[in-house]
Order: sequence, then C-alpha cells, then structure tokens
Amino acid sequence: MLNFTTLPPLSLYIHYPWCAKKCPYCDFNSHATDNNSEQCDKQRDMAYVKALLQDLQQELPSIWGRTVHTVFIGGGTPSLIHPDALHELISHIKALVNLPPMAEITMEANPGTVDQDKFTAFRQAGITRLSMGIQSFDDVLLQRIGRIHNSLQAKQAINRAQEAGFDNINLDLMYALPGQSLQQSLDDVQQALDFDTAHLSHYQLTLEPNTLFASQPPQLPDDDLAWDMQLECQQLLRDRGLHHYEISAYSKPGQHSRHNLNYWQFGDYMGIGAGAHGKISDASRQSITRRWKVKHPAAYLEKAQNSIMIGGEERLSRKDIGFEFMLNASRLVDGFDTEIFAQHTGLAINQIAAGLQKAVELDLIEWELDHIKPTERGLRYLNELQAIFL
Repeated sequence: MLNFTTLPPLSLYIHYPWCAKKCPYCDFNSHATDNNSEQCDKQRDMAYVKALLQDLQQELPSIWGRTVHTVFIGGGTPSLIHPDALHELISHIKALVNLPPMAEITMEANPGTVDQDKFTAFRQAGITRLSMGIQSFDDVLLQRIGRIHNSLQAKQAINRAQEAGFDNINLDLMYALPGQSLQQSLDDVQQALDFDTAHLSHYQLTLEPNTLFASQPPQLPDDDLAWDMQLECQQLLRDRGLHHYEISAYSKPGQHSRHNLNYWQFGDYMGIGAGAHGKISDASRQSITRRWKVKHPAAYLEKAQNSIMIGGEERLSRKDIGFEFMLNASRLVDGFDTEIFAQHTGLAINQIAAGLQKAVELDLIEWELDHIKPTERGLRYLNELQAIFL
C-alpha cells in the first residue's frame, strides 16, 4: 500500500501519429501519411480530434479535481495537423480540464511542414512553446539520416516561428551522425545558439530496434569520438549560459521544459492518442496505474468511434515504482530531493536504500542527507546506474 500525502503534478500528452516520411532511425509510433490533398488531411484530422476528445473523456474520472499543468503534443509530426483541427482540440481541452491561464502547451514541429500562416494559427490556437526537430544544419548529414528538410528550410522555420511570436522554442539536435566530425557537431550547436534559442535538446543518435537503421546500420563515429562530441558541445553550451539540467537538455534560466521535467521527476500524466502512454497516481486507492492506447491509428479511431476502452492498464508494483522513479530521475544533472521521491511514489526512500548504497559505492551517485544526484561517472554510465534498481 502506498502513502500519498500530496499527489504529484499532472500533465497531458497528446500523440499525433502521422508524418510526411518515416525517418530511418525513428522508433516512435509514426506512420507516413498517404493523403494528397488539404481537404483529405482536414477530414482525417477532424476525425482524429473527435477520437482524442473521446479518449480524454474516458480519462477524466481518474483525475477529477486535479489541475493539468502542462500539455505536450508529440508525434509523428504534429505540425502537419490542420489549424482548424488544432483549434478544435485545444478549445475543448480547456473546457474539459482545469488548465491554468499560463500553462505550458508545447507542440513538436518539423521544418518543411510549416509556413508563416501555420505558425500564426498555432499561436492563436493556444500553443505557447515549440519543439523543432532540426537534428543538424548540415545538408549532407541531413540526407544521411533521411530528413526531408535542408539547412535553409530549418533556418527559415526558426525565423518564421519567432516572427509569429514564439519566444519559447526548443531546438532538437543530434550528434554522432553517420560520418560526422567533431567540428561539424560543434558547428551545429553554434548555429543553433546563433538563434538565441531558449532551450536545446542535444542527444546522440542511437540505433533502435525495429528501425531501418537497425537492419541496415550506417557507419557511425566510434565511442571515443562520440564522447568528445558530447563533452565539447556541453562546454560550448555552458559558455553561452545554458544550464545543463537533464542529460540531454539545456536551457536559459527559467526556460526549462516543465512538461519533460514532470516526467523526469516521476510526475503524473494522462496520455491520449494512438500509442500514447500515461501514469496516474490514485490517492484513494493508494496505487499507481499505467495506461496505454492501441497503436495503429485505424484501430484507435475505430475503438473511439464505438466508445470502447481505447487501450489497457496495469497497476504498478512497489518494485516497479522504485525502478521507474530512478529510471527517470537519474537523468537529472542536479539530482532530486528525497522528499520528491516520497511525494511522487507514495514510498519512503528506504525502499530503494540498498540500490542507492550500491550506486554510491560504485561512484555513480552522491547521497547527501536529503539530496541525491548522479556523479559525472553516473551520467556517463547511465544504463549501469539505472540497472541497479531493475
């Protein structure tokens, strides 16, 4: 039995499953769109929004009375959505849940799928933050990883988003790309910084199972070169005043991703949309439940249309809870207070004390009174640290 004194913060994740083209490294639930007209796209998107709202209605009884602090629309490529459908979605969400006026509402966007009018429409619909999938400013490297945009389109998209009034923009960059040099990785970071970006996600390309790159792997930089890229890019970001607060996330003061930080601190979140996952703490039943939705968009739409439970759920065990907390919180560069563990899991810190002590002995974490943080070694060997709690 868990003991919640206060429930953790609550977020909402919305999954948009379509994209213009499936990238060879992508293992997300995304499907290349086969529509070829704006009218078809609008009809599809309006039907999907109707299903999303049906999905949300099924989630509401589990969160009555709670405030939704952040919303994140991910994919896929959500910037493909028709602006009318987005407006319909956001307006109904605001009517259905307790969403503060200054809530962070993020949408993922890819260059090549947006123009000035779309950015303006997204802003008017209520989007307050953009996360843009740039990945690189080098045209050759973009081609090698199968992106549909080029460097010029990336720069134009950032400029147009800023002109539309977005001042809270995250830029996604990858490093250790096929054939990439150390200098090229630094050039990418420098070009991102030239836009005075508020937030940067900088992470290594990995070959995930069930992707084209997994079956046909490209030649990637070796581990030593990838490590040099990480260290030197980190230093460049620090020199420009961005705070390194999560293993792959950097931000100006006060402009971290509130939504992602809620994940990393093991907060609660509803997940709606094809393949979406959620985690909800229930104080009255003293439990934590994971929910998931059917993955394929066609099956998801059919279930929603027939008002059938759109996915499944399971109750987490105490051991699962301790592991999942550390799976997320160990990514935080500054660590976490032990009070957060108790508030967000309903457990006392002694439930994972044996694992913490072992991690201390291996120089993977520092444990001082009421605060725990990964060491530099712990951040480098994150998988080793997380496995201790599995």
